[in-house]
Amino acid sequence: MSSVAAATAATDHPVQLSIGRAEHYSRGLAVLGCLFFYGRMIALIPVYLVLMVIGIVSFLVGWIMQFAVLFTGKYPDGAHEFLTGYLRLSVRMQSWLFGLTDRYPGFSLKP
Repeated sequence: MSSVAAATAATDHPVQLSIGRAEHYSRGLAVLGCLFFYGRMIALIPVYLVLMVIGIVSFLVGWIMQFAVLFTGKYPDGAHEFLTGYLRLSVRMQSWLFGLTDRYPGFSLKP
């Protein structure tokens, strides 16, 4: 498969991920990741705790919404936004952990 065909196939999928590449990264934050990410993991404890709670709720919402889809044929907008926000926060947390961005993920489910 050519790279053009692969790019077209990737953009046809409803789920997309884009993480911008910065020209310069913080050396101070890189120190946190040098020893097996322990410094970054410690800094992410508050976000991780919030994400765990939201993850449990997301699992329940996702499961209940399957019944909504079964009976109505539609996925409720509020549940879709909530679950999308959960996934956004999770990706932001992981991208900060792996040093792809210097911006701390925060706690917002909004883009």
